[in-house]
Amino acid sequence: MKAAVFSGVGRLEPREVETPKIGDNDVLLRVGAATMCGTDLKIFGNGHFKIKEGQELILGHEFSGEIAQVGRNVTGYRKGQRVAVGPNVGCGTCRYCRMGKTHLCPDYEAFGISRDGAFAEYVLIHDKAIQQGNLVPMSDGVSFEEAALAEPLSCCYNAYRSVDTRAGDKVLIIGLGPMGILHLQLQKLAGAGTVMVADISDLRLGMAEGYAPDVLINSSKEDLEKAVMRHTGGIGADVIITAVPVPAIQQQSVRMAARLGRINLFGGMPKGKELVEINTNLIHYNGIVLTGTTGASLEDYERALRLIEQGKIEVKSLITRRFPVEDIKAAFEYAGSGQGLKTLIETR
Repeated sequence: MKAAVFSGVGRLEPREVETPKIGDNDVLLRVGAATMCGTDLKIFGNGHFKIKEGQELILGHEFSGEIAQVGRNVTGYRKGQRVAVGPNVGCGTCRYCRMGKTHLCPDYEAFGISRDGAFAEYVLIHDKAIQQGNLVPMSDGVSFEEAALAEPLSCCYNAYRSVDTRAGDKVLIIGLGPMGILHLQLQKLAGAGTVMVADISDLRLGMAEGYAPDVLINSSKEDLEKAVMRHTGGIGADVIITAVPVPAIQQQSVRMAARLGRINLFGGMPKGKELVEINTNLIHYNGIVLTGTTGASLEDYERALRLIEQGKIEVKSLITRRFPVEDIKAAFEYAGSGQGLKTLIETR
């Protein structure tokens, strides 16, 4: 089968590899659609602690497809069934797995990160993933492309739950990559009264405009804090989501939050920039809730998929380019350029 194989930092190439052979407790999935994530770019440029030196791996953790083979001991799934796949698989026994938070398991595995992923024609879905419910049936009315984007949406949904957006809230989203636009849609769906979006790129602001934000701010051209205060009558934002890996934005967020505001630090910091100086008196005296989220539970994943199926969140327009797996290097160059939003890898 065709696949994109990562063999070390900066090394990624299309290859013909053997189609996985399943065991009695496994499922073979024919990939219907696989999209690229910022994590894929980070792995390509810096590696990942889950990938051992010298290990070869097929990337791709945002995907959906059709079941091609079912192991003889597997129940509840059938050949030809259309499914989306939650990528994170917990150990199943730690306290976080028992809470249903398998994405926080210290010993988690993930398709496209520690196990072969979906930049290939087929993916082997192993027994533990099947038992935990990582294969989520999808309706016939949703495309494979749309279902593949349930994974990034689930991460945004996890963050949305953490800030408890209420009707009429004034919301600020900083960073308008695909995740920022998904946050924008979720906040509008939640009934936010004013959704402000900020970025330093006119290109990204132009892309976001089609998703009906109330206020667009180019923070390279105007002072972000002053703009937020102007659009909130000097009160500040009730909800802030920092969807960029920039320490100064995290520092600013507590200054831009209203009293009793809720802040989600969604974008993780790169290595060496993790320590961010924040005025904790603003948190203390203003009753601000400062939180962070990473990944998503399988509950979040299924809820995200259903929002897509119901047409409540529009995701297909986020796919701005498609590349065959043979052009994987060009796909990574495009995704890293910031010219578009989501990049789709075609394997059939």
